[in-house]
Amino acid sequence: MGMRRRVRRRGLVAGAVAGGAIAHHQATKRNQQDQADDYAADSQEQTGAVPPAADPADEIEHLAQLHSSGALTDDEFAAAKAKILGL
Repeated sequence: MGMRRRVRRRGLVAGAVAGGAIAHHQATKRNQQDQADDYAADSQEQTGAVPPAADPADEIEHLAQLHSSGALTDDEFAAAKAKILGL
């Protein structure tokens, strides 16, 4: 009986350690993403660079590919195209 208790305790401790490791990993990942976002915002502010506007023809072509693959319905395609064209 003493052996079973040790196994159970070890299982609980291992689960707690694994849970803590997962939480630490997720927090680290969020922190790194926040730092990357801050860096991107800072570099854009410093250079004054604004990403170029996408060409409407390219956007509509992309929508057409999505529509033909079945990712967009007819109504979704029409609505997205009207939005791009400013209608």
